[in-house]
Amino acid sequence: MRILVAEDDAPLGEFLCQQLQEEQFSVRVVTDGLEAQRLASDQPFDLVLLDLGLPGAHGLEVLRMIRAKKPDLPVLIVTAAVQVEERVRGLDAGADDYLSKPFVFAELSARIRAVLRRGKQSGRAVLRIEDLELDRMAHVVRRGSQDIALSPKEFALLELLMCNEGRPVARTAIIEHVWKLHLDTMTNVVDVYINYLRRKVDSGNDRTLIRTIRGVGYQMGESAKAV
Repeated sequence: MRILVAEDDAPLGEFLCQQLQEEQFSVRVVTDGLEAQRLASDQPFDLVLLDLGLPGAHGLEVLRMIRAKKPDLPVLIVTAAVQVEERVRGLDAGADDYLSKPFVFAELSARIRAVLRRGKQSGRAVLRIEDLELDRMAHVVRRGSQDIALSPKEFALLELLMCNEGRPVARTAIIEHVWKLHLDTMTNVVDVYINYLRRKVDSGNDRTLIRTIRGVGYQMGESAKAV
């Protein structure tokens, strides 16, 4: 996944680049607001880390341009501004999240994962992975030419996995999203429902789409070593 880092502090930009690359992101760092606008507009990034104090064009100007041209592109503001009013302006302008400097990279990483979990597909009415299609409005699932009947929980589970295409989803995250609970003790229920989905979605097809990521959870789409 590609991240655009718009940060005028060169040492911090280099640090973020190194740390994000270690987490398997592809990173482009820019120090100018106008360059950030150009790249965000022209290049296929998955997320923008945006400092507000950029030369050339203020971060809020960059954010408004992104929202005008790419309304679904996630933007996480990282800035030294501490006033609540500044944070409110950033969020009102369309930022998905906000983190003040100084920060611990582990928190930034967690916020990035949280924003990306919402997925670039989160606003789409129809999700597609290969020949599997899920219509979120009509609550219809189809693989190839065959309709698939799912229970409400099965549908919610499949929707969550498809929204996170290419990223593993932990069992605890599935419990929180599908069952609206915060319990580790129900993770075996997830395994049961995954088996239900596999029988309905993958059974009888040459290619399986639902994958187990050992020690983590489940995933749809390629990116990590899966079985």
